[in-house]
Amino acid sequence: MPQEPRPEGQRLYMVIPCYNEEEVLPETAKRLRQKYDTLIAAGRIAKNSRILLVNDGSKDRTWEIIERLHGSDPVFSGIKLSRNRGHQNALLAGLLTAKEHADLTISMDADLQDDIGVIDKFLDEYYQNGCDVVYGVRSSRKKDTFFKRATAEGFYKFMRLMGVDIVFNHADCRLMSHRAVEGLGEFREVNLFLRGVVPLVGYKSAVATYERSERFAGESKYPLKKMLSFAFDGITSFSIKPIRLITTLGVLIFLFSFLILLYALIRWATGNTVPGWTFLIFSIWMLGGIQLLSLGVIGEYVGKIYAEAKARPKYIIETFLNED
Repeated sequence: MPQEPRPEGQRLYMVIPCYNEEEVLPETAKRLRQKYDTLIAAGRIAKNSRILLVNDGSKDRTWEIIERLHGSDPVFSGIKLSRNRGHQNALLAGLLTAKEHADLTISMDADLQDDIGVIDKFLDEYYQNGCDVVYGVRSSRKKDTFFKRATAEGFYKFMRLMGVDIVFNHADCRLMSHRAVEGLGEFREVNLFLRGVVPLVGYKSAVATYERSERFAGESKYPLKKMLSFAFDGITSFSIKPIRLITTLGVLIFLFSFLILLYALIRWATGNTVPGWTFLIFSIWMLGGIQLLSLGVIGEYVGKIYAEAKARPKYIIETFLNED
């Protein structure tokens, strides 16, 4: 049976993680305020909806700008984390804080690369189709360089190959209902990868496509090194396939060793043992490299177990600016 449409005019909190965003934040705030005015006038969101800016230990004037925005316009709320905890933890801090005040939340980056117009599509899916989660997905990557496009698409494909349930070409631009955010709060892991966690929450979901723009100002917070680290964290947090691959590799090498043994016996029987020196050295280095790589992968999992066992808080909120 089709689900009845939800009543419009519910309270929306937008969650915007910010790290060293002083160059772009005033323009972001201006555009979001204009969008809120349009949505409130159309009766799509409540008048007391808020834009929640989360300062993730910025080293520039980001927090000063957030304080000024809040002081001049109550639509802007602010969270100041006690120290830098990373994009994922900053986003989670905003979502779980907004949960206590909002009927629905929308997360979006501060750099204006995500199309603000996609908010209308999010609300359509939420109100009309009863979706609790709506994923913002890039419609294309034509504007990316070949290297960026290849590495980004390779990341999503490899994550799926490793068994991670992830939405292709989706970053962290999404809508979540109140109960979906409550479900998200039930996940207690320290090693946080929201793109993998949110699909595990369940509930009815949909996809809204949009065209991603160039960054308005400032520098990217995800250079190649950080992207690789992010991808590795995502894989090791959600899949044990790397360990299983190591096991498979070990079995294959063990079986291959019988061929090496047969080769060695033949060389010994024919009295030609010295010519095998090159192959022997290659085998030693190859096996040594595989062993070190295997230990590194297993060590990564042990490290994550260590971090989870300590159960340290994912973030600490120093200041919360809000007019409820």
